[in-house]
Amino acid sequence: MLFGHNSNVKTGEKTYHVQTEDRGTHTALIDTTVYLQGRVMHRYTTKYSDLLPLDAGGEEKLKQRVDAQHQSIVAQIRAGTLALGASGAPRPGTLAPARPIAAPPRQAAPAHATASVLKLELINPRTWLNGKHAMLQVAVRSQSGEGTDGAIVTTKIEGAATAAEFSTVSDSSGNARFEFEMPPLANAEAAVVIEAFKGAATGKLRFALRFKPRVPSAS
Repeated sequence: MLFGHNSNVKTGEKTYHVQTEDRGTHTALIDTTVYLQGRVMHRYTTKYSDLLPLDAGGEEKLKQRVDAQHQSIVAQIRAGTLALGASGAPRPGTLAPARPIAAPPRQAAPAHATASVLKLELINPRTWLNGKHAMLQVAVRSQSGEGTDGAIVTTKIEGAATAAEFSTVSDSSGNARFEFEMPPLANAEAAVVIEAFKGAATGKLRFALRFKPRVPSAS
């Protein structure tokens, strides 16, 4: 079964058409395209190969991912935080919950522009980094404190020498997990930035990293 959504989003004098489609198990891609008067302004794709082969449970998880991705893009357009330009090149990402891979930069909607706020908590603040191996365990909760499932959660290392951003989806308890190798840091303002999106609700958590400048070797 293929899942998909189509929405018209009006901002000011412009009306954007947002189309999200499951491209089928042969590609295992969820593709969201934003159009303005027939012109492609933004594309974002994610893989769901971790759900294959699809069973009844996998189809339900796939539907949730399609819904969450579509709602997130719509919410970002309404908040004015999505970079929209005349480009048809898809932006690759991932929503694989176990081992996320690099995803494109994304900005969170400011709190005053959203109907509700998601609360984010790093569950293992003292043990998340072991040498260069990072394992972040994040709890996503509603304003009432309940776990929020199906939220798109991203982690970005600001100030890294190489681009480092990862994405996943919170589980039924509102938990999300990231595992990756820490990239080298390039400046003193390096930080871990965790963001969550579900519908119009967003949340953000940021904490600074210690920067150790490289000492040049004697020539």
